[in-house]
Amino acid sequence: MKEFKINKNDSGQRVDKFILKTVPKLPKSLLYKYIRLKRIKVNKKRCEISQVLAENDMVEMYINDEFFDIKKNTEFLTINSSLNIIYEDENILIVNKPAGTDVHRGSENNKETLIDIIKSYLYQKNEYNPDEENSFSPAICNRLDRNTTGLVIAAKNAQSLREINERIRSREIVKKYLCICCGIISKNEFIKTDYLKKCQHNRVEIISNPVQGYKKIITGCKVISRKNNFTLAEINLITGRTHQIRAHLAYLGYPILGDGKYGSVTVNKRMGIFHQQLCAYSLEFKLNSGGILNYLNGKIFKVPDTGFSLNIF
Repeated sequence: MKEFKINKNDSGQRVDKFILKTVPKLPKSLLYKYIRLKRIKVNKKRCEISQVLAENDMVEMYINDEFFDIKKNTEFLTINSSLNIIYEDENILIVNKPAGTDVHRGSENNKETLIDIIKSYLYQKNEYNPDEENSFSPAICNRLDRNTTGLVIAAKNAQSLREINERIRSREIVKKYLCICCGIISKNEFIKTDYLKKCQHNRVEIISNPVQGYKKIITGCKVISRKNNFTLAEINLITGRTHQIRAHLAYLGYPILGDGKYGSVTVNKRMGIFHQQLCAYSLEFKLNSGGILNYLNGKIFKVPDTGFSLNIF
């Protein structure tokens, strides 16, 4: 039998969600079976799958030890890389991610990732200790591609993570990007709706009309400057699909300079730029209701430098 005391970061979630995070080796089918058989209890009483846990609750699991044979990932403890911190308080951290850094670890990636660097930073500040947590670790709320630079929000606690994710879904956090596009965008400003589907080889495909399997994408574009057959544009990501900005601009005939997946090989080679000139440069908090992060309402955070390789404009 294993017993878990619910801490502040564990509270507010359902029993089944907590157990799936804490005991990932336990299959869902067995989890639900063990709850029905009262082999999983809360405060020594029968629990329901949907029961919400409160701080100081005790979760008892009468299940085989093999499911608890889990080693926590502590590789981040050896990391000494620094962060470019734009803003920090007790709940969140906003950092400026450089090009070439992955947000999360992939199956073939052994390099330091942004989330590992953030965990190391918070561990050194005594704000995060994996040995004291059951189901939570600091988490990134808005992903950026490896070679996209700019602002990333990390949540330091579970309540902030839930709130930031909800604010992003309800578009109360406005994310704007700067990019250098190949070609001259004639319209000063436009909003374009099309449809996107994930394909093989980590690519996406875009079409103009709705078809089953494709998801709607909406991208806003405002021209900042035009020069030498390039356009500096501000992008408002109204929907947030995989590779949306890169693929959508390429579909419209204005690929991002340096983009090796959707861009112009000829132009990239001629200019000597081989990572996309795309930066998540602004985050604006337009919060409609109360919450623990309401103090951020009205705040705008911007990067001091886009990190673009070519100073065209």
